[in-house]
Amino acid sequence: MHDKFIILQMINIKIFSKHTSQWIILSIDMLFVLVSVIISYFLRLNFTIPKTYLLTFVYVLPIIFVIRLISFLISKIHTGLIRYTSTKDAGKVFFTVFTGSFIFVIISLISFAHNGVYLIPVSVIAIDFFVLSFMLIGLRLFIKTLFLEYSQRSIKTENVIIYGADEFSLATKKTLDRDTKINFKIVALLDDTESDGTHKIDGVKIYNIAQFEELTEKYLISNLIIANNTTNIIKHNNLVEVCLNKNIKILTVPKLDDWINGELSYNQIRKIKIEDLLEREPIKLDEKQIIRDITNQIVLVTGAAGSIGSELVKQITKFNPKKIIAFDQAESPLYDLELELCEKYNFFNFDIVIGDVTNKVRVNRMFKVFEPKIIFHAAAYKHVPMMENNPSEAVNTNILGTKILADIAVQYHAAKFVMISTDKAVNPTNVMGASKRIAEMYTQSLNSVSQTKFITTRFGNVLGSNGSVIPRFKTQIESGGPVTVTHPEVTRYFMTIPEACQLVLQASAFGNGGEVFIFDMGKSVKIVDLAKKMIKLYGLNLGTDIQIKFSGLRPGEKLYEELLNTKENTTATHHPQIMIAKLNTEDYKILSEKIDSLISILKNQDNLEIVKIMKNIVPEFKSKNSIFEVLDN
Repeated sequence: MHDKFIILQMINIKIFSKHTSQWIILSIDMLFVLVSVIISYFLRLNFTIPKTYLLTFVYVLPIIFVIRLISFLISKIHTGLIRYTSTKDAGKVFFTVFTGSFIFVIISLISFAHNGVYLIPVSVIAIDFFVLSFMLIGLRLFIKTLFLEYSQRSIKTENVIIYGADEFSLATKKTLDRDTKINFKIVALLDDTESDGTHKIDGVKIYNIAQFEELTEKYLISNLIIANNTTNIIKHNNLVEVCLNKNIKILTVPKLDDWINGELSYNQIRKIKIEDLLEREPIKLDEKQIIRDITNQIVLVTGAAGSIGSELVKQITKFNPKKIIAFDQAESPLYDLELELCEKYNFFNFDIVIGDVTNKVRVNRMFKVFEPKIIFHAAAYKHVPMMENNPSEAVNTNILGTKILADIAVQYHAAKFVMISTDKAVNPTNVMGASKRIAEMYTQSLNSVSQTKFITTRFGNVLGSNGSVIPRFKTQIESGGPVTVTHPEVTRYFMTIPEACQLVLQASAFGNGGEVFIFDMGKSVKIVDLAKKMIKLYGLNLGTDIQIKFSGLRPGEKLYEELLNTKENTTATHHPQIMIAKLNTEDYKILSEKIDSLISILKNQDNLEIVKIMKNIVPEFKSKNSIFEVLDN
């Protein structure tokens, strides 16, 4: 056995070397051509070749040799690396041999037409076709098998299970088999059907997902690869939980649309992210309605450099707007957005405008030049503790900025104004939430006295957005911890950036003016559980490798967020994930006077006075964990 291994290692060095000459492969192929012809004649003539055939064989052999050589050179079957032979390569060999055999048939027919004798018996051509095909393809598959079995024998193999039992998962398996830099062994496939291991795909048994935990013990699984193009990962979170508890790495395969030239590369298979586990079933949009709303329109997006604003811009490009105006004061992110729109999205009907929504002259100039008809207002300050310490800036940007933009939109007869709000505007406990609620109230009241349709959309925390908890946890974990959570009971709603923007576009298309749209955020997530899961995804053990530290609630922070005020009711829409909140609309004139009064005292920079007036405008604004609690007594 030891001698056999040494011989195979020598074969590995000689044949599998990446420097092996193509001409050596061609020489072996041509040797097989000669052997195949001789075998074919012997088989056809019962191993006794008459003298007449021997005389013609002198002419036949060079003809076969030359034609086969030319066909091999044209098809270049000798140039591929044998170790990576695929069904496509085998088909190429088969077609090349068939082409040569077809030429031999034509030559024989011409010979028979001239002198009544077949230069090469047709039966010999048929036998040669099958024998040579078998030899050429068999050689390649044999060497490939040897390479896979023995080339990395010194490296420890990792047993892997693939979730999925279709063409998508089969392509994943073949990608892993083809890549010699990895040492994965696919031991099982998982499926939602009642599979019990009796069926196979490409030699690998298929099992039901209920048997997953048993299989992890049986095969000592090190990796689970989720390769299912139709099922969302969250649907099978139990698989993920088993993996996390057993320290099994979880990998995911990108969607088919993201494959390079229709082919999957191992480098595209990545570790699962916490965002994947919080996703829900894909949103189904009424794109026809959105197309009717946006096509051939000039669309303005404020806060276009932010996570929500930039994603809105990218999604709007799909609906053929006449022009997109990307407005923000952040220069570098706007430049990055410009490059991405041109290079990745191949979209050029846009203008980048640098400016501040609180600069009335600049905003007015922008409307005068571009005359946008649809406005998505995403520009805002959003960090709760920061705004709790800087109330004047929250009022200036979130309230005054919204008022300036909304008033000018009415002045220039914009068709729709969509305000991006937050769940923190419901029963606000902080300055940021209260400032967004006042902005909501103003745009709603303005809807009743103008032709512009004002629409508000509310949703919770957005995964991966600037300053959100997940990037912070990632940084803390990668630096060795501790991971800081404000309180063991704090919960939050989460939504992905693309999902939030899709629902904003859908709500915009639904809106007739005056609505506050509430998005279905799913179940709230306990932040400490989120932190624990992220630690496990990094392969670390809580308490030994890294710690969780509770830092206490920050100023203005509450344990849980709400999407609806207790006095509000909701009605359903045509979309199952979008509801409309029923609100009392404030009188525009009275509210406008209150807001003007609030804005007028900004110059004094008196935080207590500013927040006092905010509480007067929003009676349900009750501060928590804040110096402004004194104003509630």
